[in-house]
Parts: sequence; structure tokens; C-alpha cells
Amino acid sequence: MSTVAVVGAGAMGEAIVAGMLAKGWTPADLVLAVRREEHAVALREAYGVEVTDAVSATAKADVVLVGVKPVDVPGVLGEIGPHLRPDALVVSLAVGLTTSALEAALPAGTPVARVMPNTPAQVGAGVSVISAGTYCDDTRLAVVDEIMSAVGTVVRLPEKLQDAAGAVSGSGPAYVFLAIEALVEAGVHLGLPRTTSTELAVQTFAGAARLAAETGEHPAVLRERVTSPGGTTAAGLRQLEERGLRAAFLAAAEAARDRSREIGG
Repeated sequence: MSTVAVVGAGAMGEAIVAGMLAKGWTPADLVLAVRREEHAVALREAYGVEVTDAVSATAKADVVLVGVKPVDVPGVLGEIGPHLRPDALVVSLAVGLTTSALEAALPAGTPVARVMPNTPAQVGAGVSVISAGTYCDDTRLAVVDEIMSAVGTVVRLPEKLQDAAGAVSGSGPAYVFLAIEALVEAGVHLGLPRTTSTELAVQTFAGAARLAAETGEHPAVLRERVTSPGGTTAAGLRQLEERGLRAAFLAAAEAARDRSREIGG
């Protein structure tokens, strides 16, 4: 296995580390870089991995995952670039930043890949969209696939579709959480205790998503099976349609896509 450095082990970086260790990687395969010493101590105690500074971590790694905020990525790349091993692969987890922008901030010819993960990775149920840069061949992209598979499903897409994919899967969990929140509040309004309404809403979303995933059937088919003509579900769906649920999702996805493009500007 390759030695992997995770620079910026925030929530997503830590989720990847935990997932990799659970999937058979060893602490010796990993080296982390964080700024706060108290965070470094916590990571060492939790995972038994080496935690150091970004430059030292980079110098030891075959693959460098950069998990800092998009605004901080150029500075980090400028810092670690001179210390990369020959043929080391740099993988960015930052939304919006193109592989060409990453390549421009690193030594000429550095292979890079771009990843858009999502927060369900924290429970091993994420989906990560990966795209290769100019110098990242299929063998290197397979390494990215292997790493991100530790926290869920991996989808390979041409980079031109990254912003659209991020609008669906990257931002999507927030849309789902909002929908759960709204359904919980609706249940409370109808007289259910909040704890009961929350359990019903959360488990309903979880179960419906699992049913869609495991059957592979089109969501419209699954929806129709729940919807008896003239029944209660049909009455509820009519209200959602009349209030523009589909249009709202489209507008949200377009706004998220456009914002991703602005960030990568």
C-alpha cells in the first residue's frame, strides 16, 4: 500500500483516516498534519498514527490528501510543493478548485486528482466523485478510488461534471436534513411528541433510501407503489407538487453548481 498523508485532518480528513484503518490500512501507512497541538494529541490517541506538520508529512508520502478549506488550498500547495516525493500524487478534497488550478500551484508535471466527498462519509455511507488531472493516469486514479472507497461509494466523472455532481451529492445531505427537519416539525404540528416525530421521520428517510439503493428501481416507480389513487399519500404529494418541490430542488442544485464555479473561479 502507498503511504498517505492527510493534510488538514478536519471532520472529513478524520473520517477518511478512520475508514482506511477499518478497511485494513495500518497506522504506519498514514501520516497526518494538523495545526493545533491539542488536535494532534487527540488524533494520536484515537488512531495511533503519526501527526506532524504539513511539510514533514508530505516528504514521507506517496499520496497527499489536502483537506483544508478551499481558500487555504493555494497556500498549502505552495508550502508542500517543493517537498513532494517524485511522482507523488496530490488529491484535493476542496469544493470548486479545478485540477488545472491545483497543477498551477504545484511543481510542473505533478499528478493531481479532485475529489468531492460528502458528510455521510463520517459513518461509512458517503459518496465521493473523483476526477483526474492532466498527469493523473488510471493507475493513480485507482489509488484515489481505493482510498475513498474506505468511506463509501466512489463515482468517476469527467471534471466538467464535478460542479454539477457536487450540487447533488456534496450539498445534497443538507437538503435531506432540511427535509427531515420539515417533516419532524409537521409531525409535531399534527400532535406527535417531538421525539416520536423525529424517530419516524429519520427512519422513514433511512428506510426509503435503503429501499431505493437495494432495489435499484426508479424512484418514480417506488413512489407510485406508495401512492394509492385518491389516498392519503396522493393528497400529500399533490400539495408538494403544487408548492413547487421539484422546481425548488432544481433551483437549489443550480445555485450550488454556480457557487462551486465561482469558488473555483
